[in-house]
Amino acid sequence: MGVHANSAGEKFDKIIELKNVTKVYDGVTVVDDITLSVKRGDFITLLGPSGCGKTTLLRMIAGFIEPTKGRVFIEKADVTELPPHRRPVNTVFQKYALFPHLNVFNNVAFGLKLKKIEDGVKTDKKGVEKPVFRKYTKTEISEKVESALKLVGLEGYSKRDVNSLSGGQQQRVAIARALVLEPKVLLLDEPLGALDLKMRKEMQIELMAMHKNLGITFVYVTHDQEEALTMSDKIVVINDGAIQQYGTPKIIYDEPANVFVANFIGESNILSGKMIADYRLEVLGAEFECEDKGFSKNEPVDLVIRPEDIQLYAKGSGKGVLAGKVTSGVFKGTHCEMIVATEGYEFTVQNIEGKPVGAEVEIKIPPNGIHIMKKIRTVNEFVTEVSGEDTVEIAGGTFTFNNTQGFEKGDKVRVRVPFDKVFLTDSEDDGVIGGNIVQSYYKGAYYQVQLYTDTDQDFYLDTTDEWDLDDRVGINIPVDGIEVERYMEEEESSTSKSEIQD
Repeated sequence: MGVHANSAGEKFDKIIELKNVTKVYDGVTVVDDITLSVKRGDFITLLGPSGCGKTTLLRMIAGFIEPTKGRVFIEKADVTELPPHRRPVNTVFQKYALFPHLNVFNNVAFGLKLKKIEDGVKTDKKGVEKPVFRKYTKTEISEKVESALKLVGLEGYSKRDVNSLSGGQQQRVAIARALVLEPKVLLLDEPLGALDLKMRKEMQIELMAMHKNLGITFVYVTHDQEEALTMSDKIVVINDGAIQQYGTPKIIYDEPANVFVANFIGESNILSGKMIADYRLEVLGAEFECEDKGFSKNEPVDLVIRPEDIQLYAKGSGKGVLAGKVTSGVFKGTHCEMIVATEGYEFTVQNIEGKPVGAEVEIKIPPNGIHIMKKIRTVNEFVTEVSGEDTVEIAGGTFTFNNTQGFEKGDKVRVRVPFDKVFLTDSEDDGVIGGNIVQSYYKGAYYQVQLYTDTDQDFYLDTTDEWDLDDRVGINIPVDGIEVERYMEEEESSTSKSEIQD
């Protein structure tokens, strides 16, 4: 990603530091070179779709998984190779993992009964002082358990059978069992995933209250965007094992770093346009004012417009820039959600007052309602080798190109393939190579699709066809779609892929 990490002069108190952490399973990179610092006392949420690497990252902090590369620090101590019980953290899982044969009190007290604490020092025969350890007394255990149960709202439940409790109550017991050991960091892995919606909402409020009262660091994993936006001090958005953005919920929502974040967090209208000048944007053939500058003249950009930032006026009012027609409308309690079709794009619009289906309207978007993003890439690019007289290898497949420069077999080259020169087939057998659709963004007159190949490389393409996520497809590139130039060794950047600053 290339967002810079905390510098040596950073002033905040870092309780967790991950430095260039990578995890590879069977040749597949699940967490990819992540550097991340967490401020003491924050409620941090790791947010992303299933399989993005967020739980793997949490388990490396907990000590259940050791990184393939990189180091994990907690309170400035390198804990990369320490087992979970020697780290100042505790974990709450989606599956409560309570002991069914023990009552509530004994479930919560289980860790306390095993734990040893320092109790002074003694001098050995050589005159060396060594710490003395003891176990908690029954009175101490009882006091700590009752205090933890009170914290999670389960006073008076200590003698209850855990099997007689509701799902929400069992989750509270699991949280109490983690908190009673007084960890410096509480790790929560989708802890509310098994609860119904009403109970989930109640537990969100309770967890936020616990965090405020305890003052310890919470690291929370979820795929639920609303949950992350509601509960967190900071959100770490993860996809494909890399950090896409790290910031406050407001920043993540209002200023998404890229198309993935914009599409994943809340509802968005995502389009392509071009910056015709500072503060001036052209999109769908119309000019808009925006609050962005510093782009090249006519530079292609992506833009995000949230549905609630779009204003609708009656046709002929002269207040709007784009003409449109309301094609559908749904009342959603606090607002009306409409689809407004323009020439080239269907906008999702959310207003307090709806317009009737069929109404012809003018669309206005205020400058602060348009968020401009630099395109991460505008062409597919690969460093590879010439495999034959007029063939080159791309993502494990052999493609034909116009070898006008006289490249020889084995020459190292840079290959560029424009987005509109990648063509997909329904059957993998009809393509030179195969891949899986992992993202698809509607951008007006076309869809921008991202797919992964079996060699863990990705292609982007622009297409008018709509593809479903996880579709298995074939990939073809025509001869005129492959641009080849000699590869010159470049100095490797010292900046890691995903260095993030609080």
